[in-house]
Amino acid sequence: MVLLLVALFWGCDTGSKPGKANFSVTYQPLFDGILYPSLILGYNNYSGEKRYDLFEAHLTPLNDNAVVRVVIDSSALNYETEIEETLGRRGVEYTIALNPKWKYDVLRSLRQPGMIDLTFSCYIDGERVGVRNLHLTYRSVNECILSVRDTSGSLEDFKWMFCAYVNEDHPEIDSMLSEMLDQGVVRRFTGYQTASNSPQQQVKAIWYYALNRGITYSSITCTANPSKSTNTQHIRFFDEVYRYRQANCVDACVFFASIMRKIGLKPVIFVEPCHAYLGYYTDKNRKNIALLETTLTGWVNLPELERSVDSTGMVSEKQWTKVSKYLSEKQRQDYLDGKTDIETVKHQVAEALFAKASNYDVDAYNSNKKYFQDQSNNQYKELDIEKLRQLVQPIN
Repeated sequence: MVLLLVALFWGCDTGSKPGKANFSVTYQPLFDGILYPSLILGYNNYSGEKRYDLFEAHLTPLNDNAVVRVVIDSSALNYETEIEETLGRRGVEYTIALNPKWKYDVLRSLRQPGMIDLTFSCYIDGERVGVRNLHLTYRSVNECILSVRDTSGSLEDFKWMFCAYVNEDHPEIDSMLSEMLDQGVVRRFTGYQTASNSPQQQVKAIWYYALNRGITYSSITCTANPSKSTNTQHIRFFDEVYRYRQANCVDACVFFASIMRKIGLKPVIFVEPCHAYLGYYTDKNRKNIALLETTLTGWVNLPELERSVDSTGMVSEKQWTKVSKYLSEKQRQDYLDGKTDIETVKHQVAEALFAKASNYDVDAYNSNKKYFQDQSNNQYKELDIEKLRQLVQPIN
């Protein structure tokens, strides 16, 4: 896309004095000279109305109908890219959007911040008229932009990016679903197709799986990002939660929502200041919603409980103290009397915690519902994954 006479952007241009045609290159000033792999990957299939071009070339051709070719050299993050435009009028400043051909597999693998130098060469009617270099820092792909404040002080919301971390296409989910069926909570996953197999019961199967997996709460959200205008948060991907068994509130929402989407349920992530929790529609017509405080998976550790069982079939006193408070008096006594086994206790604990998790955020949700419905409120967001899928695809 070519624009005429645009306002000047803050630039990262480190080249020498402007040559012929006053060629220069700028990086989107909103992002303080910082490249976000997550945003690039999120933008890869983004279809929203508001999208920022990350790089722009500015030049003033000396001839009418000049053929301009801008070449972006290859780097560790992009392949060599050529952009060609025909500019109609001489003496007019043009702005050309520059979209590098990114190495998406490399961007997806970045787990540490670093630096990158990008070189842009401009040719007009076959003659090179300038070379410009941009020196940028880049962040980990786990760093998700939440919001950006522009030069006027307005806050631009980017929380739709949470949806890019939800990945219902992850290949591990199929094997997980098979393991969940073996747990006996449900016999099949049917989404909203059968009344006898409620969405809540299917979510309960996911919940029990997460508890059996031993996913603990880990509040890793901060980053070392130096930007004063950009608010970001570290988010673990689905496979990282599964592998490392740690999750903060957003990570756990992403994990649960990915599996819910796979089985045909409709999850929603509710974002409040300093917290996020999960919701899901209990009917296919989206009239009723249930909530789930996913961080409660960290309240017990079922693998530790099972490992503590001694040769007599009894759990250790330490583990019993941790879990027995989630059991009724009869359930506790039945286990101590040998009438039930450790598997029964695990299911009973999971059931009690699921009930707590389902009610944990109800008051907050009811109190803040008006804020969620206010589209101009950037502090409270209702992120409907099904609707957002029309705008952004998973970061794969």
